[in-house]
Amino acid sequence: MTALTDTDVQHAALTIRPLQPTIGAEISGVDLRYPLTDAVRDEIKAAILQYKVVFFRDQDLDRDQHAAFAAQFGPLYTHPSVHKSYADKVPAIHQIAAVDATKYEKYLAQQRAEGWDPYHSDTSWRLVPTWGAVLRAVSLPDVGGDTIWVDAGLAYDGLPEETKQQLEGLHVTHDFRDALVSAGHDYPIVAHPVVRTHRETGKKILWVNFSQHPWIVGLDRDDSRELLSIVHDQYRKPEYQVRFSWRPGSIAFWDNRAAVHYAVRNYADFPRLLERILIADEPQYADL
Repeated sequence: MTALTDTDVQHAALTIRPLQPTIGAEISGVDLRYPLTDAVRDEIKAAILQYKVVFFRDQDLDRDQHAAFAAQFGPLYTHPSVHKSYADKVPAIHQIAAVDATKYEKYLAQQRAEGWDPYHSDTSWRLVPTWGAVLRAVSLPDVGGDTIWVDAGLAYDGLPEETKQQLEGLHVTHDFRDALVSAGHDYPIVAHPVVRTHRETGKKILWVNFSQHPWIVGLDRDDSRELLSIVHDQYRKPEYQVRFSWRPGSIAFWDNRAAVHYAVRNYADFPRLLERILIADEPQYADL
């Protein structure tokens, strides 16, 4: 008989509790400070593919453990705006800090002027966006600061057939140049299909980044805005969403190809801080 290790025992009681029918699940019975068995890693990945975003509670991870957990699901991606003070130690850690909003006030004001709620996916400005993201709570307000994720596949399914046909074959811009240039990184404007097919599940999804000046290529501004407003309205429907309230020790892990998300900024001037690690998709192109 083979003896069980401490890690085997810790991972023996993995429990997955759905929060909504198609999006969001809480996973318990695992201590993310320790390496996962292959079976547990695969079970977590399967849950992410099914529920688009999964959540872990009461996980006391430091930065190295955060990175080690994420690295079990693929190569890590270092965002151009990673803070230089710790880039040499854990390069992939990217701070999502409320105080940084003051640095990008001009950019954020332009977003607000466009009239979109900033539902978005991370690194969609790249030709090959990252597939996954692991976000860890660091400093939280007593109340507020939730994050909403949207099942972008369900949002597509809910469209009228006529609208699906209108969107098929169209591409939308993902323009993050202003923020990238301020971080010393230049990149051309990328356009992705509005209706994108998920590489692993084969499911069609609505994939628009409303924080990156979307415009449907080949349409005039009015026609583009009319179609994008339909996508925007789909994202805003509660039936397609899960809303997560952060607590100390919370971790969110989502499929960046299957969901878009929205940070609720209702915590006044509290210096809310989360730290994110992105996981690169395949195929990888180091120079793109």
